[in-house]
Amino acid sequence: MLAEIDLFGIFVPTFLLLALAAMLVTRIVSRLLDRLRIGPLIWHRALFDLAVFVLVAGAAYYVLERLT
Repeated sequence: MLAEIDLFGIFVPTFLLLALAAMLVTRIVSRLLDRLRIGPLIWHRALFDLAVFVLVAGAAYYVLERLT
């Protein structure tokens, strides 16, 4: 399990920061798909975005676990 990060005296769970980063990456992927005109071809956009978020957050957690 990853430790908490001290952010100006407040302990923040590592996964919270990973989730915020994953949300940013998910937004970038979503906009990229819209720009490439692939977005309208996705059947259920919210479910697709959730799946991308879970995959990115899980991959980031896995990589961070391996590095520590």
